Amino acid sequence: MPQAFVTTRTLRFGDCDISGTAYFPAYFDMLNGVNEEFFAHIGLAWHEVIPRDRWATPTVHLSSDFARPSMFGDVLTFTLTLREIGRTSVTLAHRITCAEQRRWSATQVLAALDLDKRHAIPWPAGVRAVLQDWLVPDASDGAD
Repeated sequence: MPQAFVTTRTLRFGDCDISGTAYFPAYFDMLNGVNEEFFAHIGLAWHEVIPRDRWATPTVHLSSDFARPSMFGDVLTFTLTLREIGRTSVTLAHRITCAEQRRWSATQVLAALDLDKRHAIPWPAGVRAVLQDWLVPDASDGAD
């Protein structure tokens, strides 16, 4: 059954500029942490897969829209949906809210990368099967 992965992050002091407003590069660091948590949740923990299987999932495309500022101490809810599985990539939609108010959204493409040859590879069959369980092709990225 298609589903979304949901997790939270608290906006820390180090994630903000001097005014206490979220600093957008920190958002992208959080997004990477959410991706890492998602892959661990589906049984593909990066700290195991990368050294053992010698493949990784670098970002090859990222677009984002910022709707409202977030402030130091806000608890952000990250909702990740998998929108497309290609031969060597996946497209993720991220919706980030605080108290059910949209703060920002992103569309991200990750590629399967052979770490030794440094080029894209087809998803291993077992990985593709796990990802397929999370596919929500008509999911909105929440850009209202």
